[in-house]
Amino acid sequence: MLFWRIKSLDQILRTAEKKSLKRQLGAFQLTMLGIGAIIGTGIFVLTAEAAQKSGPGMTISFVIAGFVCAVAALCYAELASMVPVSGSAYTYSYAVLGEFVAWLVGWARILEYAVAASAVCVGWSKYAVGLFHHSLGITIPATLANGWSDGGYINLPAVVIGFLVTVLLVRGTKESATVNAILVSIKIVALALFIVLAVPVAHDANFHPFAPLGTPGIIGAAASIFFAFVGFDAVSTAAEETNNPQRNIPIGLIGSLVICTIFYMLVAVGVIGSVGANPVMDAHGVWLSPGSAELTARCKELAAAGQNHIVSCSGEALADVLRWINFGVAGNLVALAAFLALPSVILTMIFGQTRIFFVMSRDGLLPPILSKVHPRFKTPHIVTMMTGLGVIIGAAFLPVGKLADISNSGTLFAFLVVSLAVMMLRRSDPDRKRPFSTPLVWIVGPMSVIGCIVLFFFLPTTAKLVFPVWGGIGLIFYFLYGYRKSYMKPGNVSPDDDYKLEAAPVFHEGPEPGP
Repeated sequence: MLFWRIKSLDQILRTAEKKSLKRQLGAFQLTMLGIGAIIGTGIFVLTAEAAQKSGPGMTISFVIAGFVCAVAALCYAELASMVPVSGSAYTYSYAVLGEFVAWLVGWARILEYAVAASAVCVGWSKYAVGLFHHSLGITIPATLANGWSDGGYINLPAVVIGFLVTVLLVRGTKESATVNAILVSIKIVALALFIVLAVPVAHDANFHPFAPLGTPGIIGAAASIFFAFVGFDAVSTAAEETNNPQRNIPIGLIGSLVICTIFYMLVAVGVIGSVGANPVMDAHGVWLSPGSAELTARCKELAAAGQNHIVSCSGEALADVLRWINFGVAGNLVALAAFLALPSVILTMIFGQTRIFFVMSRDGLLPPILSKVHPRFKTPHIVTMMTGLGVIIGAAFLPVGKLADISNSGTLFAFLVVSLAVMMLRRSDPDRKRPFSTPLVWIVGPMSVIGCIVLFFFLPTTAKLVFPVWGGIGLIFYFLYGYRKSYMKPGNVSPDDDYKLEAAPVFHEGPEPGP
Protein backbone atom coordinates (compact mmCIF):
# COMPACT_ATOMS: atom_id res chain seq x y z
CA MET A 1 0.00 0.00 0.00
CA LEU A 2 1.29 3.43 -0.93
CA PHE A 3 0.03 4.81 2.38
CA TRP A 4 2.56 2.58 4.12
CA ARG A 5 5.66 3.77 2.30
CA ILE A 6 8.59 2.85 4.48
CA LYS A 7 11.67 5.05 4.54
CA SER A 8 14.41 2.70 5.70
CA LEU A 9 16.78 3.63 8.47
CA ASP A 10 19.68 3.57 6.02
CA GLN A 11 17.85 5.92 3.66
CA ILE A 12 17.02 8.30 6.51
CA LEU A 13 20.66 8.44 7.53
CA ARG A 14 21.80 9.06 3.93
CA THR A 15 19.28 11.91 3.53
CA ALA A 16 20.45 13.51 6.74
CA GLU A 17 24.07 13.34 5.58
CA LYS A 18 23.22 15.17 2.34
CA LYS A 19 21.11 17.86 3.92
CA SER A 20 22.24 18.03 7.49
CA LEU A 21 22.61 20.25 10.50
CA LYS A 22 25.97 20.77 12.17
CA ARG A 23 26.83 18.39 15.03
CA GLN A 24 28.07 20.31 18.05
CA LEU A 25 25.99 19.42 21.15
CA GLY A 26 27.45 17.33 23.98
CA ALA A 27 25.91 15.34 26.85
CA PHE A 28 25.90 18.34 29.20
CA GLN A 29 24.22 20.62 26.65
CA LEU A 30 21.59 17.95 25.93
CA THR A 31 20.88 17.38 29.61
CA MET A 32 20.52 21.12 30.14
CA LEU A 33 18.30 21.28 27.06
CA GLY A 34 16.12 18.54 28.56
CA ILE A 35 15.97 20.14 32.01
CA GLY A 36 15.22 23.49 30.40
CA ALA A 37 12.28 21.94 28.55
CA ILE A 38 10.97 19.86 31.46
CA ILE A 39 11.13 22.29 34.38
CA GLY A 40 8.67 24.97 33.50
CA THR A 41 4.98 25.74 33.61
CA GLY A 42 4.18 22.17 34.62
CA ILE A 43 5.68 22.48 38.08
CA PHE A 44 5.45 26.25 38.53
CA VAL A 45 1.79 26.59 37.50
CA LEU A 46 0.04 23.23 36.99
CA THR A 47 0.64 22.26 40.61
CA ALA A 48 -2.57 24.20 41.29
CA GLU A 49 -4.48 22.13 38.72
CA ALA A 50 -3.11 18.91 40.20
CA ALA A 51 -4.28 20.02 43.64
CA GLN A 52 -7.77 20.70 42.30
CA LYS A 53 -8.00 17.28 40.67
CA SER A 54 -6.46 15.04 43.32
CA GLY A 55 -5.65 17.00 46.49
CA PRO A 56 -2.71 15.55 48.46
CA GLY A 57 -2.88 12.53 46.18
CA MET A 58 -1.03 14.56 43.58
CA THR A 59 2.18 13.11 45.00
CA ILE A 60 1.07 9.78 43.51
CA SER A 61 0.02 11.59 40.34
CA PHE A 62 3.59 12.81 39.89
CA VAL A 63 4.83 9.25 40.35
CA ILE A 64 2.41 7.90 37.73
CA ALA A 65 3.20 10.61 35.19
CA GLY A 66 6.93 10.26 35.82
CA PHE A 67 6.76 6.49 35.43
CA VAL A 68 4.98 6.66 32.08
CA CYS A 69 7.54 9.19 30.88
CA ALA A 70 10.38 7.01 32.16
CA VAL A 71 9.37 3.91 30.20
CA ALA A 72 8.70 6.07 27.13
CA ALA A 73 12.14 7.68 27.58
CA LEU A 74 13.80 4.26 27.51
CA CYS A 75 12.11 3.57 24.17
CA TYR A 76 13.10 7.00 22.89
CA ALA A 77 16.70 6.44 23.92
CA GLU A 78 17.02 3.27 21.85
CA LEU A 79 15.59 4.79 18.70
CA ALA A 80 17.42 8.10 19.08
CA SER A 81 20.76 6.33 19.46
CA MET A 82 20.05 4.21 16.37
CA VAL A 83 18.70 7.06 14.23
CA PRO A 84 20.58 10.19 15.34
CA VAL A 85 18.80 12.61 13.04
CA SER A 86 16.23 15.38 13.46
CA GLY A 87 12.53 14.56 13.62
CA SER A 88 12.24 12.49 16.79
CA ALA A 89 9.10 10.31 16.89
CA TYR A 90 8.18 11.39 13.36
CA THR A 91 11.41 10.02 11.92
CA TYR A 92 11.25 6.80 13.94
CA SER A 93 7.69 6.02 12.87
CA TYR A 94 8.57 6.75 9.21
CA ALA A 95 11.24 4.07 9.36
CA VAL A 96 9.09 1.44 11.07
CA LEU A 97 5.39 2.11 10.51
CA GLY A 98 5.49 4.04 7.26
CA GLU A 99 4.65 7.47 5.88
CA PHE A 100 0.97 7.58 6.82
CA VAL A 101 1.61 6.97 10.51
CA ALA A 102 4.67 9.23 10.39
CA TRP A 103 2.50 12.06 9.10
CA LEU A 104 -0.01 11.55 11.91
CA VAL A 105 2.80 11.61 14.45
CA GLY A 106 4.41 14.73 12.97
CA TRP A 107 1.04 16.47 12.86
CA ALA A 108 0.30 15.42 16.45
CA ARG A 109 3.62 16.88 17.56
CA ILE A 110 2.26 20.31 16.72
CA LEU A 111 -0.14 19.78 19.60
CA GLU A 112 2.80 18.91 21.82
CA TYR A 113 5.37 21.57 21.02
CA ALA A 114 3.47 24.58 19.69
CA VAL A 115 0.53 24.27 22.09
CA ALA A 116 2.93 23.54 24.95
CA ALA A 117 4.83 26.72 24.14
CA SER A 118 1.53 28.61 24.33
CA ALA A 119 0.84 27.06 27.73
CA VAL A 120 4.23 28.14 29.03
CA CYS A 121 3.64 31.67 27.74
CA VAL A 122 0.44 31.79 29.80
CA GLY A 123 2.22 30.33 32.83
CA TRP A 124 4.92 32.98 32.52
CA SER A 125 2.24 35.62 32.33
CA LYS A 126 0.74 34.48 35.66
CA TYR A 127 4.08 34.89 37.43
CA ALA A 128 4.82 38.17 35.67
CA VAL A 129 1.50 39.67 36.76
CA GLY A 130 2.03 38.50 40.36
CA LEU A 131 5.62 39.74 40.43
CA PHE A 132 4.66 43.18 39.19
CA HIS A 133 1.89 43.39 41.78
CA HIS A 134 3.82 42.17 44.84
CA SER A 135 7.21 43.69 44.07
CA LEU A 136 6.51 46.84 42.09
CA GLY A 137 2.93 47.66 43.03
CA ILE A 138 1.92 47.53 39.37
CA THR A 139 -1.44 45.91 38.71
CA ILE A 140 -2.13 44.65 35.21
CA PRO A 141 -5.90 44.64 34.53
CA ALA A 142 -7.41 41.15 34.49
CA THR A 143 -8.91 41.86 31.08
CA LEU A 144 -5.38 42.23 29.66
CA ALA A 145 -3.82 39.39 31.64
CA ASN A 146 -6.32 36.61 30.83
CA GLY A 147 -7.69 35.08 27.65
CA TRP A 148 -11.35 35.32 26.77
CA SER A 149 -12.17 31.90 28.29
CA ASP A 150 -10.53 33.02 31.54
CA GLY A 151 -12.72 36.09 31.91
CA GLY A 152 -10.50 38.55 30.05
CA TYR A 153 -9.99 39.81 26.51
CA ILE A 154 -6.38 38.97 25.71
CA ASN A 155 -3.36 37.76 27.66
CA LEU A 156 -1.05 40.58 26.66
CA PRO A 157 2.02 39.52 28.72
CA ALA A 158 1.86 36.05 27.13
CA VAL A 159 1.74 37.62 23.67
CA VAL A 160 4.78 39.79 24.43
CA ILE A 161 6.97 36.94 25.69
CA GLY A 162 5.98 34.70 22.77
CA PHE A 163 6.99 37.42 20.33
CA LEU A 164 10.35 38.09 22.01
CA VAL A 165 11.33 34.41 22.11
CA THR A 166 10.42 34.00 18.45
CA VAL A 167 12.66 36.94 17.53
CA LEU A 168 15.54 35.38 19.48
CA LEU A 169 15.12 32.06 17.67
CA VAL A 170 15.02 33.73 14.27
CA ARG A 171 18.31 35.47 15.05
CA GLY A 172 19.86 32.23 16.31
CA THR A 173 22.68 34.05 18.04
CA LYS A 174 25.39 32.41 20.07
CA GLU A 175 24.09 34.18 23.14
CA SER A 176 20.93 32.04 23.09
CA ALA A 177 22.94 29.00 24.21
CA THR A 178 24.48 30.93 27.10
CA VAL A 179 21.15 32.43 28.06
CA ASN A 180 19.54 28.99 28.10
CA ALA A 181 22.18 27.55 30.44
CA ILE A 182 21.83 30.51 32.83
CA LEU A 183 18.04 30.30 32.90
CA VAL A 184 18.06 26.56 33.54
CA SER A 185 20.33 27.18 36.52
CA ILE A 186 17.96 29.85 37.83
CA LYS A 187 15.02 27.43 37.70
CA ILE A 188 16.95 24.77 39.60
CA VAL A 189 18.00 27.25 42.28
CA ALA A 190 14.40 28.51 42.61
CA LEU A 191 13.01 25.01 43.11
CA ALA A 192 15.79 24.21 45.59
CA LEU A 193 14.93 27.36 47.54
CA PHE A 194 11.28 26.36 47.64
CA ILE A 195 12.12 22.86 48.85
CA VAL A 196 14.47 24.10 51.57
CA LEU A 197 11.86 26.52 52.96
CA ALA A 198 8.60 24.59 52.48
CA VAL A 199 9.44 20.95 53.28
CA PRO A 200 10.67 21.59 56.86
CA VAL A 201 7.33 23.21 57.83
CA ALA A 202 5.22 20.40 56.40
CA HIS A 203 2.49 18.98 58.64
CA ASP A 204 1.20 15.42 58.42
CA ALA A 205 -2.38 16.62 58.93
CA ASN A 206 -2.29 18.40 55.57
CA PHE A 207 -2.01 15.05 53.79
CA HIS A 208 -5.47 13.96 54.97
CA PRO A 209 -7.79 13.13 53.31
CA PHE A 210 -5.15 11.88 50.91
CA ALA A 211 -7.41 11.22 47.92
CA PRO A 212 -10.60 13.30 48.34
CA LEU A 213 -11.71 12.51 44.78
CA GLY A 214 -10.55 8.90 44.79
CA THR A 215 -8.40 7.02 42.29
CA PRO A 216 -9.98 8.72 39.22
CA GLY A 217 -8.87 12.06 40.61
CA ILE A 218 -5.29 10.88 41.06
CA ILE A 219 -5.07 9.43 37.55
CA GLY A 220 -6.82 12.48 36.09
CA ALA A 221 -4.24 14.72 37.76
CA ALA A 222 -1.47 12.49 36.39
CA ALA A 223 -2.92 12.92 32.89
CA SER A 224 -2.74 16.71 33.26
CA ILE A 225 0.62 17.07 35.00
CA PHE A 226 2.10 14.64 32.49
CA PHE A 227 2.76 17.97 30.78
CA ALA A 228 5.31 18.70 33.50
CA PHE A 229 7.56 15.85 32.34
CA VAL A 230 7.32 15.61 28.58
CA GLY A 231 9.97 18.13 27.66
CA PHE A 232 12.60 15.39 27.81
CA ASP A 233 11.84 14.31 24.25
CA ALA A 234 12.97 17.71 22.98
CA VAL A 235 16.45 16.23 23.45
CA SER A 236 15.83 13.67 20.71
CA THR A 237 14.80 16.39 18.23
CA ALA A 238 18.38 17.66 18.47
CA ALA A 239 19.90 14.26 17.68
CA GLU A 240 21.16 15.40 14.30
CA GLU A 241 23.04 18.25 15.96
CA THR A 242 24.73 16.08 18.61
CA ASN A 243 28.29 14.92 18.97
CA ASN A 244 28.53 11.17 19.61
CA PRO A 245 24.72 10.77 19.65
CA GLN A 246 24.92 7.08 20.48
CA ARG A 247 26.29 8.01 23.89
CA ASN A 248 24.99 11.51 24.51
CA ILE A 249 21.33 11.17 23.52
CA PRO A 250 20.54 8.47 26.14
CA ILE A 251 22.43 10.46 28.78
CA GLY A 252 20.50 13.61 27.95
CA LEU A 253 17.13 11.85 27.93
CA ILE A 254 17.40 9.76 31.06
CA GLY A 255 19.54 12.22 33.02
CA SER A 256 17.22 15.18 32.58
CA LEU A 257 14.15 13.09 33.45
CA VAL A 258 15.65 11.66 36.64
CA ILE A 259 16.85 15.05 37.91
CA CYS A 260 13.48 16.68 37.29
CA THR A 261 11.49 13.84 38.87
CA ILE A 262 13.40 14.19 42.12
CA PHE A 263 12.72 17.92 42.20
CA TYR A 264 9.02 17.45 41.46
CA MET A 265 8.42 14.99 44.26
CA LEU A 266 10.07 17.24 46.81
CA VAL A 267 8.15 20.28 45.58
CA ALA A 268 4.84 18.40 45.83
CA VAL A 269 5.59 17.42 49.41
CA GLY A 270 6.44 21.04 50.22
CA VAL A 271 3.22 22.41 48.73
CA ILE A 272 0.92 19.87 50.37
CA GLY A 273 2.64 19.68 53.71
CA SER A 274 2.98 23.42 54.27
CA VAL A 275 -0.45 24.79 53.30
CA GLY A 276 -2.58 21.83 52.22
CA ALA A 277 -3.97 21.10 48.78
CA ASN A 278 -7.63 20.13 49.07
CA PRO A 279 -9.84 20.70 45.99
CA VAL A 280 -12.24 23.64 45.87
CA MET A 281 -15.95 22.76 45.86
CA ASP A 282 -18.95 24.96 45.12
CA ALA A 283 -21.42 26.06 47.80
CA HIS A 284 -23.22 22.72 47.46
CA GLY A 285 -20.09 20.59 47.75
CA VAL A 286 -19.81 19.84 44.03
CA TRP A 287 -16.31 19.62 42.55
CA LEU A 288 -15.33 22.35 40.08
CA SER A 289 -13.22 21.75 36.99
CA PRO A 290 -9.80 23.46 36.76
CA GLY A 291 -9.74 26.38 34.35
CA SER A 292 -13.50 26.78 34.42
CA ALA A 293 -15.34 30.04 34.89
CA GLU A 294 -17.13 28.43 37.84
CA LEU A 295 -13.87 27.74 39.66
CA THR A 296 -12.66 31.29 39.00
CA ALA A 297 -15.89 32.71 40.42
CA ARG A 298 -15.74 30.42 43.45
CA CYS A 299 -12.16 31.43 44.17
CA LYS A 300 -13.22 35.08 44.14
CA GLU A 301 -16.01 34.28 46.58
CA LEU A 302 -13.63 32.51 48.94
CA ALA A 303 -11.10 35.34 48.70
CA ALA A 304 -13.83 37.86 49.58
CA ALA A 305 -14.64 35.72 52.61
CA GLY A 306 -11.01 35.87 53.76
CA GLN A 307 -9.92 32.44 52.48
CA ASN A 308 -6.90 33.39 50.43
CA HIS A 309 -4.49 30.53 51.04
CA ILE A 310 -5.89 28.04 48.51
CA VAL A 311 -3.45 26.36 46.14
CA SER A 312 -6.13 25.49 43.56
CA CYS A 313 -6.94 29.19 43.17
CA SER A 314 -3.37 30.33 42.64
CA GLY A 315 -1.92 31.30 39.28
CA GLU A 316 1.61 31.27 40.74
CA ALA A 317 1.39 28.37 43.18
CA LEU A 318 5.00 28.07 44.35
CA ALA A 319 5.49 31.78 44.94
CA ASP A 320 2.17 32.08 46.75
CA VAL A 321 2.89 29.09 49.02
CA LEU A 322 6.09 30.75 50.23
CA ARG A 323 4.26 34.03 50.81
CA TRP A 324 1.57 32.22 52.79
CA ILE A 325 4.12 30.61 55.11
CA ASN A 326 5.73 34.00 55.82
CA PHE A 327 8.58 33.86 53.32
CA GLY A 328 7.37 36.79 51.27
CA VAL A 329 10.77 37.81 49.97
CA ALA A 330 11.57 34.24 48.97
CA GLY A 331 8.18 33.99 47.26
CA ASN A 332 8.96 37.07 45.22
CA LEU A 333 12.36 35.61 44.34
CA VAL A 334 10.72 32.39 43.11
CA ALA A 335 8.31 34.49 41.07
CA LEU A 336 11.30 36.41 39.67
CA ALA A 337 13.01 33.12 38.83
CA ALA A 338 9.93 31.92 36.95
CA PHE A 339 9.71 35.30 35.23
CA LEU A 340 13.33 35.02 34.08
CA ALA A 341 13.54 31.30 33.40
CA LEU A 342 10.26 30.16 31.84
CA PRO A 343 11.14 31.82 28.51
CA SER A 344 13.84 29.15 28.12
CA VAL A 345 11.05 26.54 28.02
CA ILE A 346 9.19 28.49 25.36
CA LEU A 347 12.43 28.74 23.42
CA THR A 348 13.03 24.98 23.64
CA MET A 349 9.49 24.09 22.61
CA ILE A 350 9.48 26.35 19.56
CA PHE A 351 12.98 25.09 18.72
CA GLY A 352 11.73 21.49 18.77
CA GLN A 353 8.66 22.30 16.69
CA THR A 354 10.64 24.04 13.97
CA ARG A 355 13.06 21.09 13.69
CA ILE A 356 10.18 18.67 13.19
CA PHE A 357 8.67 20.92 10.51
CA PHE A 358 12.15 21.13 8.99
CA VAL A 359 12.57 17.38 8.61
CA MET A 360 8.99 16.91 7.33
CA SER A 361 9.72 19.53 4.70
CA ARG A 362 12.97 17.73 3.88
CA ASP A 363 10.88 14.60 3.19
CA GLY A 364 8.54 16.50 0.87
CA LEU A 365 5.49 16.22 3.15
CA LEU A 366 5.46 19.95 3.82
CA PRO A 367 6.29 22.78 1.39
CA PRO A 368 10.05 23.24 0.80
CA ILE A 369 9.86 26.86 1.93
CA LEU A 370 9.70 25.55 5.51
CA SER A 371 13.26 24.24 5.26
CA LYS A 372 14.73 27.45 3.88
CA VAL A 373 17.21 29.29 6.06
CA HIS A 374 17.93 32.96 6.61
CA PRO A 375 20.89 34.14 4.49
CA ARG A 376 22.46 35.96 7.44
CA PHE A 377 21.32 34.17 10.61
CA LYS A 378 21.42 30.65 9.08
CA THR A 379 18.23 29.62 10.90
CA PRO A 380 14.93 28.27 9.48
CA HIS A 381 13.37 31.69 9.88
CA ILE A 382 10.14 31.20 7.94
CA VAL A 383 8.97 28.14 9.86
CA THR A 384 10.12 29.78 13.10
CA MET A 385 8.00 32.85 12.46
CA MET A 386 4.99 30.73 11.47
CA THR A 387 5.33 28.62 14.60
CA GLY A 388 5.77 31.71 16.75
CA LEU A 389 2.59 33.23 15.37
CA GLY A 390 0.60 30.10 16.20
CA VAL A 391 2.06 30.05 19.71
CA ILE A 392 1.15 33.69 20.27
CA ILE A 393 -2.46 33.19 19.14
CA GLY A 394 -2.96 30.23 21.51
CA ALA A 395 -1.37 32.07 24.42
CA ALA A 396 -3.46 35.17 23.84
CA PHE A 397 -6.85 33.55 24.31
CA LEU A 398 -6.70 30.16 26.10
CA PRO A 399 -6.03 29.24 29.77
CA VAL A 400 -2.94 27.30 30.75
CA GLY A 401 -4.73 24.15 31.92
CA LYS A 402 -6.66 23.64 28.69
CA LEU A 403 -3.54 24.25 26.62
CA ALA A 404 -1.59 21.72 28.68
CA ASP A 405 -4.29 19.05 28.31
CA ILE A 406 -4.50 19.59 24.55
CA SER A 407 -0.72 19.33 24.34
CA ASN A 408 -0.79 16.08 26.31
CA SER A 409 -3.18 14.46 23.84
CA GLY A 410 -0.70 14.83 20.98
CA THR A 411 2.25 13.86 23.15
CA LEU A 412 0.67 10.65 24.40
CA PHE A 413 -0.08 9.55 20.84
CA ALA A 414 3.52 10.18 19.76
CA PHE A 415 4.89 8.30 22.77
CA LEU A 416 2.60 5.35 22.05
CA VAL A 417 3.84 5.14 18.45
CA VAL A 418 7.50 5.29 19.55
CA SER A 419 6.92 2.45 22.01
CA LEU A 420 5.30 0.33 19.31
CA ALA A 421 8.12 1.16 16.87
CA VAL A 422 10.79 -0.07 19.28
CA MET A 423 9.12 -3.45 19.63
CA MET A 424 8.38 -3.80 15.92
CA LEU A 425 11.96 -2.92 15.00
CA ARG A 426 13.26 -5.58 17.39
CA ARG A 427 11.33 -8.08 15.24
CA SER A 428 11.94 -6.65 11.77
CA ASP A 429 15.59 -5.67 12.16
CA PRO A 430 17.01 -7.57 15.16
CA ASP A 431 20.63 -7.46 13.95
CA ARG A 432 20.93 -3.69 13.61
CA LYS A 433 23.45 -2.11 15.98
CA ARG A 434 21.78 -0.60 19.03
CA PRO A 435 24.20 1.67 20.94
CA PHE A 436 21.51 1.89 23.61
CA SER A 437 19.05 -0.96 24.07
CA THR A 438 15.82 -0.57 25.98
CA PRO A 439 16.12 -2.95 28.95
CA LEU A 440 13.37 -5.56 29.24
CA VAL A 441 11.83 -4.17 26.07
CA TRP A 442 8.93 -6.65 26.06
CA ILE A 443 7.94 -5.38 29.49
CA VAL A 444 8.92 -1.72 29.20
CA GLY A 445 7.36 -1.27 25.75
CA PRO A 446 3.89 -2.62 26.63
CA MET A 447 3.91 -0.66 29.91
CA SER A 448 4.58 2.52 27.95
CA VAL A 449 1.76 1.75 25.51
CA ILE A 450 -0.73 0.94 28.26
CA GLY A 451 0.32 3.97 30.31
CA CYS A 452 -0.19 6.33 27.36
CA ILE A 453 -3.63 4.89 26.60
CA VAL A 454 -4.78 5.11 30.22
CA LEU A 455 -3.62 8.70 30.67
CA PHE A 456 -5.24 9.73 27.37
CA PHE A 457 -8.63 8.45 28.47
CA PHE A 458 -8.34 10.33 31.76
CA LEU A 459 -7.78 13.66 29.98
CA PRO A 460 -10.69 16.12 29.99
CA THR A 461 -13.29 15.51 27.28
CA THR A 462 -12.32 18.66 25.38
CA ALA A 463 -8.71 17.54 25.03
CA LYS A 464 -9.77 14.07 23.90
CA LEU A 465 -12.01 15.58 21.22
CA VAL A 466 -9.43 18.08 19.99
CA PHE A 467 -6.98 15.33 19.07
CA PRO A 468 -9.16 13.47 16.49
CA VAL A 469 -10.42 16.77 15.05
CA TRP A 470 -6.85 18.03 14.69
CA GLY A 471 -5.84 14.69 13.19
CA GLY A 472 -8.66 14.95 10.66
CA ILE A 473 -7.45 18.39 9.59
CA GLY A 474 -3.98 16.94 9.18
CA LEU A 475 -5.24 14.11 6.99
CA ILE A 476 -6.93 16.59 4.67
CA PHE A 477 -3.63 18.44 4.24
CA TYR A 478 -1.78 15.14 3.78
CA PHE A 479 -4.01 13.93 0.96
CA LEU A 480 -4.07 17.34 -0.73
CA TYR A 481 -0.31 17.92 -0.52
CA GLY A 482 1.94 15.54 1.40
CA TYR A 483 0.80 12.30 -0.24
CA ARG A 484 1.38 13.69 -3.73
CA LYS A 485 4.60 15.62 -3.00
CA SER A 486 6.35 13.06 -0.81
CA TYR A 487 9.81 12.14 -2.04
CA MET A 488 8.94 8.52 -1.24
CA LYS A 489 6.28 8.54 -3.97
CA PRO A 490 7.55 6.89 -7.16
CA GLY A 491 8.52 9.54 -9.69
CA ASN A 492 9.16 12.32 -7.19
CA VAL A 493 12.78 13.42 -6.94
CA SER A 494 14.31 14.84 -3.78
CA PRO A 495 16.38 18.00 -4.27
CA ASP A 496 18.90 16.76 -1.68
CA ASP A 497 21.44 15.94 -4.40
CA ASP A 498 21.37 19.52 -5.65
CA TYR A 499 22.37 21.40 -2.54
CA LYS A 500 23.30 21.01 1.09
CA LEU A 501 21.56 22.92 3.83
CA GLU A 502 23.81 25.02 6.01
CA ALA A 503 21.38 25.73 8.82
CA ALA A 504 22.96 26.27 12.19
CA PRO A 505 21.26 25.20 15.41
CA VAL A 506 20.18 27.72 17.98
CA PHE A 507 22.10 25.92 20.72
CA HIS A 508 25.78 25.49 19.93
CA GLU A 509 29.16 25.82 21.50
CA GLY A 510 31.19 27.20 18.62
CA PRO A 511 31.42 30.72 17.20
CA GLU A 512 28.36 32.41 15.80
CA PRO A 513 27.82 31.16 12.23
CA GLY A 514 28.00 33.60 9.38
CA PRO A 515 28.20 37.40 9.33
